[in-house]
Amino acid sequence: MYLETTIVSYLTARPSRRVVLRAHQQITRTWWRTRRYDFDLFISPLVLQEAGDGDPEAARRRLTALAGIPVLAAVPGALAVARALRERGPIPQRAAADAMHIAIAAAHGVEYLLTWNCTHIANAQMRPSIERLCRGAGFEPPIFCTPEELLED
Repeated sequence: MYLETTIVSYLTARPSRRVVLRAHQQITRTWWRTRRYDFDLFISPLVLQEAGDGDPEAARRRLTALAGIPVLAAVPGALAVARALRERGPIPQRAAADAMHIAIAAAHGVEYLLTWNCTHIANAQMRPSIERLCRGAGFEPPIFCTPEELLED
């Protein structure tokens, strides 16, 4: 399972005043506590870069949570998929990092990509185009999901 940066951000952030965001944070914490050991977790250099940005104390919490998780390299095939997602697919140029998260996970054959980014990643309308482009490059796309989808009853 590839952990996109929103997961560690929600995991380590102070509780939000926004009701939906706060619920997503709590779901993420519950998933982390109860389900994370059911999966082999992976991140990328991009996740580390994004997690290290911003407020130094918040960045420290994010990077501490990610410590020890194996890092997948951005292999050449991933770069080509990310470019195709931006140039011929549904991912806008301004969301190049989102395309790269998808591409790295696909190029490494990761089964799941866990995210709260429902704008460009876990987006049902974009999924067919993303999957077509990944498969066209010879990679099986990951299953895009949120922690809520992977909680047990």
